[in-house]
Amino acid sequence: MFISLKPKNQRDASADQVILRLQQRLAKIQGITLYMQAAQDITIGGRLNKTQYQYTLADSDPGELNHWAPLFLEKIKALPGITGVTTDQLNAGPLLDITINRDVASSYGITPSTVDNILNDAYGQRIVSTMYTQMSQYHVVMEVPPKYQYDPEALGQLYVSSSTGQQVPLRTLITSAVKVSPLVVNHQGQFPSVTISYNLLPGTSLGEAVASIQQVEKELGKPLSLQTSFQGNGQAYLQSLSSTPILILAALVVIYLILGILYESIVHPITILSTLPSAGIGALLLLMASGFDMSVIAIVGILLLIGIVKKNGIMLVDFAIHGERNQGLSAEEAIYQACIKRFRPILMTTMAAMLGAVPLMLGTGTGSEIREPLGYAIVGGLALSQFLTLYTTPVVFLYLDRLTRRRAHPPSSSEGSPATVPAE
Repeated sequence: MFISLKPKNQRDASADQVILRLQQRLAKIQGITLYMQAAQDITIGGRLNKTQYQYTLADSDPGELNHWAPLFLEKIKALPGITGVTTDQLNAGPLLDITINRDVASSYGITPSTVDNILNDAYGQRIVSTMYTQMSQYHVVMEVPPKYQYDPEALGQLYVSSSTGQQVPLRTLITSAVKVSPLVVNHQGQFPSVTISYNLLPGTSLGEAVASIQQVEKELGKPLSLQTSFQGNGQAYLQSLSSTPILILAALVVIYLILGILYESIVHPITILSTLPSAGIGALLLLMASGFDMSVIAIVGILLLIGIVKKNGIMLVDFAIHGERNQGLSAEEAIYQACIKRFRPILMTTMAAMLGAVPLMLGTGTGSEIREPLGYAIVGGLALSQFLTLYTTPVVFLYLDRLTRRRAHPPSSSEGSPATVPAE
């Protein structure tokens, strides 16, 4: 069932809040259990399940898997911030386990294959004949009447012919017991698996849920043969934790190399890159203050800041280096002139980028939720970096310039010793 909500300006609740409200009311209806999940603008992998996020257990031993899966299910149900916990494990199907008493059967001259054939005739829908007509053909199927197919006590009405022609009740030849058996055995790869799916309560981030489930793993002390993994968005989240820092570091290295070649210096690119931490901190602070998670869109916004914010440092450093090399200005005078003359273009470009992101931050309507983190990240990063860059960039520039000069002209170790004047 697909439910379309009213436009956002006509309701005062988000999709997650509507789901939570419906679940509380529908839980009172006996005989059904309803699972709901909000439609996602971006879906990453995962298998189709009752709720949004998946956590899979796989084991080569089905018995061990059936033992541990309910334990994980109960623990995850008790975690705060997680709701709608369910599983695809269907292991409560009734099973009639029949064991042939071979000693009793052999005393009547009955073989196990004869007992198998009797059971196949009664319940296996065996085709015993085919009736042909001019236009079609019909199969004749042998089976007991349907009213006897669902009661184990019906086995008492089946008889087996012995070697002497005596009709022996089937009950005297077998031992039966009703057990439970899986209705479906799911697999991940080559191994049996059980997938536990869940939703998040409003205000709970995916990172908090992943950390809570990982803590459950440690508390239960699962065996090494039981493999656990997150699927879909949970798996993508864990992969992003390991890959995103590497990608950001690679981008910074490339920027450093390009700027180093441009300015023929190994220290001035550091001055430009020093503007990036303030932008990242500003983006994170505004996202946290607004209640947004570190989503994929928020990460995209922070990556955009790398390209937008470093232009402030480039404007200052480029003008200062030009003044030092072509006008003979000192480092202090060069960076001061850069701050005075580059203030207007820096402020103009920053405000243009910031105001361009305001509609993303404050826009409403269908699909606005996916754009809001991008706007908040850009506005927060630009606001803090603009305030700090004009103060921190000159300080870093002067410090690195003095460090470079100190290394280029180290103090002489023979200072104070008498000089030797060569004779004419």
